[in-house]
Amino acid sequence: MTLADLLVPTYRNMLGTLRGLLDKAEAQFGARADRLMSARLAPDMFSLATQVRFACVQAQEAPLRLMGRSLEPLDSLLNEGRNAGEHPGSLADARGRIDEALAFLDTLEPGAIDADPHAALELTLPMGLTFDVTREQFARDWALAQFYFHVMAAYAILRKEGVEIGKADYVPHMFAYLRPPADA
Repeated sequence: MTLADLLVPTYRNMLGTLRGLLDKAEAQFGARADRLMSARLAPDMFSLATQVRFACVQAQEAPLRLMGRSLEPLDSLLNEGRNAGEHPGSLADARGRIDEALAFLDTLEPGAIDADPHAALELTLPMGLTFDVTREQFARDWALAQFYFHVMAAYAILRKEGVEIGKADYVPHMFAYLRPPADA
């Protein structure tokens, strides 16, 4: 399995999940749904608006890092996420960010992120921590974990706020693999 085989379908599936969760929130809450963008699980955690934006960042950051490209194109989205507590935006804004992340994934050329999975990758975080990992370790142990964290936090916030969602809403892509029931 290549890094692209691991990451890109996962990002597509779960960004679709995130979009579906937001759609359900809007269907259930109507005009009040935008207020959910400011909701948090705990006072010291990021809001739903930030969780959505950071999930979108993660889906783009990993491929950019794996291609050796600058992360500068993500600065605006990162800043928007960091400031979402004061400016959460709307569900429509959040869906727009998801669409942008999906469009970015569409631009990836076959093999673009599949260089040697065992090659070294230096992961330096803004707070000054640096991790020495292989490209495979980065994808498996960091990129996917960060991405799932933000998607799951968004799910949990919506549940906490009373949106009626469940496991089937978190993994709707799995229904494509559902075996039909055997004839009785």
